[in-house]
Amino acid sequence: MKTAITPNSRRTLGRWILAGAATAGMALAGGAAFAADDLPGKGIKVQPLKSSIAEETFQTLLVMKALQKLGYDVQPMKEVEYPTAHIALANGDATFMANHWNPLHADYYKNAGGDAKLYRKGIYSANAAQGYLIDKKTADAHKITNLGQLKDPEIAKLFDTDGDGKADLTGCTPGWGCEAMIEHQLTAYKLRDTVTHKQGTYSALMADTITRFKAGKPILYYTWTPYWVSNVLKPGKDVVWLQVPFSALPGEQAGTDTKLPNGKNYGFIANNQQIVANKAWAEQNPAAAKLFEIIKLPVGDINAQNYMMSQGQNKSADIERHTDGWIKAHQKAFDGWIAQALAAAHKP
Repeated sequence: MKTAITPNSRRTLGRWILAGAATAGMALAGGAAFAADDLPGKGIKVQPLKSSIAEETFQTLLVMKALQKLGYDVQPMKEVEYPTAHIALANGDATFMANHWNPLHADYYKNAGGDAKLYRKGIYSANAAQGYLIDKKTADAHKITNLGQLKDPEIAKLFDTDGDGKADLTGCTPGWGCEAMIEHQLTAYKLRDTVTHKQGTYSALMADTITRFKAGKPILYYTWTPYWVSNVLKPGKDVVWLQVPFSALPGEQAGTDTKLPNGKNYGFIANNQQIVANKAWAEQNPAAAKLFEIIKLPVGDINAQNYMMSQGQNKSADIERHTDGWIKAHQKAFDGWIAQALAAAHKP
């Protein structure tokens, strides 16, 4: 379930940052040799979307920079939550979003018109995990391994932060998709009487949760990878993932078995992050459509960049530098994507 920062990924990120600093303000090299006037995106505007999660800027910016190499007039990204973003894309009010989670956002995709209105090919970043965790000290002391154990009021009371006797679960911001899954599971596992789903600004809620952990108090929270939280609260060392009593997912995912091959069940299946775009626009822009299909960004690299943001490198200039550094460190792959995209545009 864990996607952590490894020594290799730390070194890799260091190389990105150095490369980004060295190339700041310079045009990125590479790509197929087409004249500027011959670029397929010349004169065509692109409107990117992202959610309120600041850590999605890196993934979005990488796609934007690739589109710029194809000649597109890429506008500054706009921030809207996932349900609205899917509808805006389907209606042609925006061009693409780089952080569609499949199957987490299956209902949003379907409600916006699905394959008839939206373009979704290829996997941008694979194997994103999510689930529930508690601090290891409390897990070991009370032998807690399963979320279902919180039906016991005495166990639930351990995680009470506001004095009402119920466990307080640091949960998911409304509109992200995960909140619907948590709400569904709290009912399915009969935890309504003993667990409160705390919702709001996730980063603020997690800051309070981490403060509690540092004070030696029990914590219960939902999170996902890639994200910086699992590099501050390290699974296996500081915290442990909880299993769930059985598979229980809402909407389009109903009936999905979330049990892993090893028999463990954390309540969620691994998601793939995909680029979703307006279908009509993608059909009219084969270069961009090909790019959306083939561009790749490893989960570990997203985790590494997100961790740097959590350590203070979270300004726009920092993320720009990280992205430029990543491209420089992966120039051959980046140039290959541009070449394939250009070839798709110039097919007879």
